[in-house]
Amino acid sequence: MRILFTSLASYGHLYPLLPLAVAARDAGHDVVYATAPDFHPSLEKAGLEPVAAGLTLQEAFGEVFAGDTRSRYEVPPDELNEAIGKAFGRLLPSRFMTDLAPVLAERKPDLVVYEMGNPGGAFAAHRAGIPAVGHGFGRVSSGGPMEHISDQIDAFAAEVGLAGSNRLFWGHPFVDICPPSVQAPEFLAEANRVPLRPVGWSEPGDLPSGIEGRDRGRPLVYLTLGTTGASQAHLLTAALQGLASLDVDVLVATGPAVDVAALGEVPSNVRLEAWVPQSELLPHVDLVVHHGGSGTTLGAFGAGVPQLLLPQGADQFTNADAVVEAGAGAKLVGDELTTDAVRETAGRLLADRTVADVVRELAAEVAGMPSPEEVAAQLPQYA
Repeated sequence: MRILFTSLASYGHLYPLLPLAVAARDAGHDVVYATAPDFHPSLEKAGLEPVAAGLTLQEAFGEVFAGDTRSRYEVPPDELNEAIGKAFGRLLPSRFMTDLAPVLAERKPDLVVYEMGNPGGAFAAHRAGIPAVGHGFGRVSSGGPMEHISDQIDAFAAEVGLAGSNRLFWGHPFVDICPPSVQAPEFLAEANRVPLRPVGWSEPGDLPSGIEGRDRGRPLVYLTLGTTGASQAHLLTAALQGLASLDVDVLVATGPAVDVAALGEVPSNVRLEAWVPQSELLPHVDLVVHHGGSGTTLGAFGAGVPQLLLPQGADQFTNADAVVEAGAGAKLVGDELTTDAVRETAGRLLADRTVADVVRELAAEVAGMPSPEEVAAQLPQYA
């Protein structure tokens, strides 16, 4: 069977689809993956054939804010939400739909698997008369900027002739990698879900020295604010200073958006790394302090690790709410994010046995979900 996978060009949107794409390839299917060329090296490292389609998020927002010299932090919230809606609800889907049309005509796939942030894949498949399957990257969120995005997508879908609501992915089978206990209840009740265990994906690489085989008597705290512009030096500094004052070791993944020199001198129990293979690291840590991105949130669920979330935007706030409601961690939002609050909250989470019990149960729930190989075996029935 010929299968085309497609996602937005972002680590948080691309990585969640790779386990199923690789499993489908290993099952003997002819798999190609369509996204912007900037991310083709990641696909090639996974052994997948890339084809060019769409824009990167930076390119999309560059078009939306063309000529505007303000930073995203200087744009009023209402204006920013409107711009986010335009980028994700109109500009990116339109570009992907246009770019995918000739690819679908040439490759003639039997099935299109589109990531939930990339409805352009669903639109292109609909116009080409090809069956489609949605694929999630985490909890299905609503509210805030998501409403602006959904409204634009619904209007675009109507123009394309795709009936139904994007909130339920037009009734398509939907590969859901979010554990049911933390998925949005209304989505669980109405969507055509195909459960899939969230399997972390990292670029090949070694763990930092000393992680494997370390003495677990002293807690290891992992701090990351992801791979986007939310990874600001002042946020990392406040968080790492709070963590460093505890009797723990702190490993900080600074990400590509932060100049390590901007963090200044760090305490002796803090270690800075530009990049770590996160999926391999998480089983070794005792607490994850992070921005609330779906990949890190789900990875911590699977590893059975408590979480302290410091959400900055997008779906990070609803992810933080879900973690808190599940009893798997805590959150600090806006002005709550101080050095003292990080220290006190992290110290409490490390000592809380009730939280430890909850995260163990979540890890067992994740382990019991179908594997990528099992879900890949189901894909022919959707073609």
